[in-house]
Amino acid sequence: MLVAVCSSAQDWAKAKLEKSPRHGEWVTIKHGERNLQALIVYPEVKSKAPVVVVIHEIFGLTDWVRGVADQLAANGYIAIAPDLLSGMGPNGGRSDAFAGVDAAREAIGKLAPEQVTADLNAAADYGKKLPASNGKLAVAGFCWGGGQSFRFATNRKDLAAAFVFYGPPPSSGMENITAPVYGFYGGNDARISATIPDAEQKLRAAGKKYELVVYEGAGHGFMRGGEDPNGREADKKAHEEAWQRWLKLLKGM
Repeated sequence: MLVAVCSSAQDWAKAKLEKSPRHGEWVTIKHGERNLQALIVYPEVKSKAPVVVVIHEIFGLTDWVRGVADQLAANGYIAIAPDLLSGMGPNGGRSDAFAGVDAAREAIGKLAPEQVTADLNAAADYGKKLPASNGKLAVAGFCWGGGQSFRFATNRKDLAAAFVFYGPPPSSGMENITAPVYGFYGGNDARISATIPDAEQKLRAAGKKYELVVYEGAGHGFMRGGEDPNGREADKKAHEEAWQRWLKLLKGM
């Protein structure tokens, strides 16, 4: 069932991408012995723009995540979405080389945290150095990527903001966070929302900024589910409200 749901989700997400007028390009970012592939989507603006690193779900860099990058660009931001499964797929491929979401999910579960951090730093550094960048940097992640966004905030000092979409907090290092952290959680996602009180207590005790919203009735993955034409109404409502909040917060960085 999971494969069928995600497969159908990619159909509508891919259709939306194909209609986009914005410039997107794949780049290879070399760091150490790694060749990290990332999608960059540029906004159509006159001035330089902030950069948002977009961290994909546990399913890899899917069409839906690419669509999120495109929507960020539509709103005036340079979006860079690294494929953290670069070189990890069959025959050295990336996310789209896997036979299905189960295989991609298993591969992501085996990624070393140090490699993920190094990849994200490489993507962030690349984005900040783009001629069209104004040097301001944010990170956002979804599901597994939401947890990685939270964790990346413990490792990256120059972030203007970290946006965590239904991802768990890191097990350590929260005292090192310098950027404000903004959480987006589903009311019907107890697995993740149960982690909020402890994270909130630790961050506030450390004097960190952590603002969260729990969207009533929304499940895990509501940003993707809310775009699905066959998605639940509660997820669609949460999706719209979350996007409005996210864009407001981005504008205020």
